[in-house]
Amino acid sequence: MQFTAASWLRGATAVTAVFLGMLVPAAQAAGPARRPNVVATISIIGDWAKNVGGDDIELTTLVGPDGDPHEYEPVPADSITLSKADVIFENGLGLEHWLDKLYSSAGAKAARVVLSNGVAVRHVPESEGSRPNGKDDDRDPHVWQNLKDAAVMVSNMRDALVKADPAHAQAYIARAAAYIKQLDELDAKVMKDIHTIPEARRKLVTSHDAFGYFGQRYGMNVSRSALESVTTEAADPSARQIADVVEQIKASGVPVIFLENIQNPKLINQIASEAGVKVGPPLYSDALGKPGTDGDTYIHMMLYNDNVLTKALKQ
Repeated sequence: MQFTAASWLRGATAVTAVFLGMLVPAAQAAGPARRPNVVATISIIGDWAKNVGGDDIELTTLVGPDGDPHEYEPVPADSITLSKADVIFENGLGLEHWLDKLYSSAGAKAARVVLSNGVAVRHVPESEGSRPNGKDDDRDPHVWQNLKDAAVMVSNMRDALVKADPAHAQAYIARAAAYIKQLDELDAKVMKDIHTIPEARRKLVTSHDAFGYFGQRYGMNVSRSALESVTTEAADPSARQIADVVEQIKASGVPVIFLENIQNPKLINQIASEAGVKVGPPLYSDALGKPGTDGDTYIHMMLYNDNVLTKALKQ
């Protein structure tokens, strides 16, 4: 059999192709796995996901800093985000009342993880006035205001990420343990700080009922006054309504009232002036602050609220 340069070249090319065909699958198998697409419904949950998921996840947060999840209206981009998601972390307890419809319309297949599962839910009696989720749902969704509850929710997040991405299980477990340790340390600090406030002054009046879990955990009397009703109504309150709120605040004896980072301060300042009380710095309630503010992470937010309440109410 006679070999020519052309036949040798054809043979060498065929061998090379076979060799490369063996290498390509091996290279693909050894390459980095796709990071799971994780969606957090609110900024607080998004911050937890950053701490637990780290660089092992692709993260998108729907309701960003200073955003009100109660009033959020999904945008078309949210449907695209959910359609590509592997895991969705939600608070539950009626907070994301818009999520079911969004999930369905997006044709999403992602695992939905309700982080509040396992938390002792606070219920709001009808006698206390307006409820956070409306008159037919007495569950209080603001569980993150108790740092111990936040630790439970972070544990649920850890377990879901381990299940979704077992290749990085040890990293998720380690990061969650380190973060929960920080939450436990801050919980002890907040408990100690709030108890330095004279008991008679441990009264918290805000424009939104978001601090019930905080009050239960740290021993504060969270007052539900008409203040919330006049600051959340679509229409401007009447002079009579404002006068009623002013009288309630005077009768309660609170030295300071607080607004929140998601609300307009104008009406609160007017009511405080007429009631003869101070307005404290805004508290972080349902959302983190923008990057660079005192509440740009969950730990910063809780530490800031602790410092503000302690300073304002001890004076």
